[in-house]
Amino acid sequence: MDFFEAVHTRRSIKHYDKNAQMPESSFQQMMQAVMLSPTSYNIQHWRFVRVTDRQLRQQLQQAAWGQSQVGDASELIILCADIAAWQKNPERYWAESDEETRNILLPMINDFYAGKEQIQRDEAMRSCGMAAQTLMLAAKSLAYDSCPMVGFDVDDVASLINLPQGHVIAMMVAIGKAIEPAHKRSGQLPASQIIMENTF
Repeated sequence: MDFFEAVHTRRSIKHYDKNAQMPESSFQQMMQAVMLSPTSYNIQHWRFVRVTDRQLRQQLQQAAWGQSQVGDASELIILCADIAAWQKNPERYWAESDEETRNILLPMINDFYAGKEQIQRDEAMRSCGMAAQTLMLAAKSLAYDSCPMVGFDVDDVASLINLPQGHVIAMMVAIGKAIEPAHKRSGQLPASQIIMENTF
């Protein structure tokens, strides 16, 4: 599917064919694209929890206040991030770069994040947001629909997936085959209201 067609036709779908399955090859192709999403300093601090256990899906659906897409979609991905990934062996993020580049970047990453908890968390959320968009567009390109979700009890979900200390949950994304179309778009703001040139 053409990129712009994927952008125009991607919608947040709530109702899925519970019998539809995504081939493993398609899942891997989709996730390989997601793993190319940008992150600051190439930290790659996203962590993706693919939920395949049916009982866990049911528990997560309860934590999401009964929303059917959690249980019925072909795939359910919980996008999380390791907030402290910036300081965990950061050399690995530039393992294939030359030594000069590594010597420049390693002090920079420490100066940028050390002691700045809000920036660390903001960066984790930004990275997950970019990865989620890649995920949904990759799914659409493979003829699957998706639904990004923040409508769930974060503490319950964290407990159910054994979220490690120092990690944060950004969102869930349900992916599958729609059985009902999305509602008509409710109204896009005109470009004149949201695109400024140089200043507000």
